Amino acid sequence: MPSDPKLPSRTILEGSARAGARAMLKAIGFTDADLKRPIVGIANTWIETMPCNYHLRELAARVKEGVRAAGGTPMELNTIAISDGVTMGTEGMKASLISREVVADSIELVGRGHMFDAMVALVGCDKTVPGAAMALIRLNVPSVLLYGGSIAPGTFQGRDVTIVDVYEAIGTHAAGKMSDADLKRLEDAACPGAGACGGQFTANTMSTIMEFIGLSPMGFNSVPATDPKKAEIAVKTGELVMDVLKRNLRPKDILTRQAFENAIASVAATGGSTNSVLHLLALAREVGVPLRIEDFDVVSSRTPLIADLKPAGKYVATDVHRAGGIPLIAKKLLEKSGLLHENAITVTGRSIGEEARKAVETPGQPVVATVEKPLKKSGGLVILKGNVAPEGCVVKITAHERLQHRGPARVFNNEEDAMHAVMNKSIKAGDVVVIRYEGPRGGPGMREMLGVTGALVGEGLGESVALLTDGRFSGGTRGLMVGHVAPEAARGGPIAALADGDIIVFDIEKRRLDVELSDDEIKQRLAKWRAPEPRYKSGVFAKYAALVSSASEGAVTKVGS
Repeated sequence: MPSDPKLPSRTILEGSARAGARAMLKAIGFTDADLKRPIVGIANTWIETMPCNYHLRELAARVKEGVRAAGGTPMELNTIAISDGVTMGTEGMKASLISREVVADSIELVGRGHMFDAMVALVGCDKTVPGAAMALIRLNVPSVLLYGGSIAPGTFQGRDVTIVDVYEAIGTHAAGKMSDADLKRLEDAACPGAGACGGQFTANTMSTIMEFIGLSPMGFNSVPATDPKKAEIAVKTGELVMDVLKRNLRPKDILTRQAFENAIASVAATGGSTNSVLHLLALAREVGVPLRIEDFDVVSSRTPLIADLKPAGKYVATDVHRAGGIPLIAKKLLEKSGLLHENAITVTGRSIGEEARKAVETPGQPVVATVEKPLKKSGGLVILKGNVAPEGCVVKITAHERLQHRGPARVFNNEEDAMHAVMNKSIKAGDVVVIRYEGPRGGPGMREMLGVTGALVGEGLGESVALLTDGRFSGGTRGLMVGHVAPEAARGGPIAALADGDIIVFDIEKRRLDVELSDDEIKQRLAKWRAPEPRYKSGVFAKYAALVSSASEGAVTKVGS
């Protein structure tokens, strides 16, 4: 591909005044010929702290092969990643959501500093997907995002298992229903190799979103991490980004309102993670597309649940790939008018409808149903409001969750105290577990509660206890669990006024979450409330707490009001 004087990299690399820049790059092996070609940044989220991103070094090498073959010069950069699964239930989990902002900021900084002409982002664990996408939007150069792929399921006692089975087994073990030896055998078997968590948890939900929203080519992300075809896909990604550069197709051209509605539909149709609400709100803010928390309920209500995926269903992401991949899910949604905006453009230059119609369904596959005979008539994402959550909160309703619950509050001011109560069997059937001061500002960082929710399910309380929090849930959470309650406790939201014994009412059909207190009583309690001291007074956590917005706005960092 010939050099184009309009490309951003020419500013930093061409002319006698840029001899110093060229000299620095020649020190690490770049030639004059290399530096005359378009420069493609390869943003890699490889890290040695988790299986999700562990294999991305090899994929990056193959992406670079594709870039070179298509006439470009790749330059690899790295950023950070935090494993939700490893840090779950600890203070370290507070770093997870914060890492989304650091991933976005660091990729943006290198992209702006080195003036890349195009970008490829390689992602894996949960927050690297939206974080990298946010950076690509900010840079708005021709870009492709590639997900590293799902981990293969483990096998335990003749059945497929994932990391969520381990967290649920912790509760089963604490209840005396599982032996030490069986817990150890499950621990050893659950994660057999590289790749992101296997069910339709947050990572695979965000992977699905990236194909539906158009930043990833349809069919690329769902190829599993250890499948030999993933390397071929990586080479094709490198070639594709050069084609995207020739066509000058940019993220903001792709990410329209219709693309966001397609993304929400993909979450609803697959029973995906509630974390998608936070991340799509954040992406929409970067693009400037008006998207409200209420829009998720609207799209979800019209979208049938058609993929039978864990945590509520039977199958895992590798099963989706064998069935026909993410394009098959899109193809099924096209069977009924109004479920998908089929003319929305994707990174290939073809519409999502064109891409979906190319899907090949494996005969007899049991994973993806039809819209005529769905698993459930409407999708899983439900937005509740009420006197506990005036700005809204999120619950995932798939196949079996209760639609109503009324019970006494058991109030905890942090996740650890709640987990202690669960493990000591002091939570009883009918209770409503309230975990507060775990929101974006209060945590800070809005920890996921898979440890608590998994333990409740493991103890056999998943069908009789409800939970609400201003924190988040893992994509692996199941049961009547309401997260993202806003305003959060640290901002003086009504959740800060709740006390042990208050009667909390969940009414999913009416989209309500209320406490049986008068408005005057709530106001009187809040008048006595005082904001707690910040848990961190310096460093990245303190910066985040000072800048972060409400969960109802995507928990993004912003300057000013």
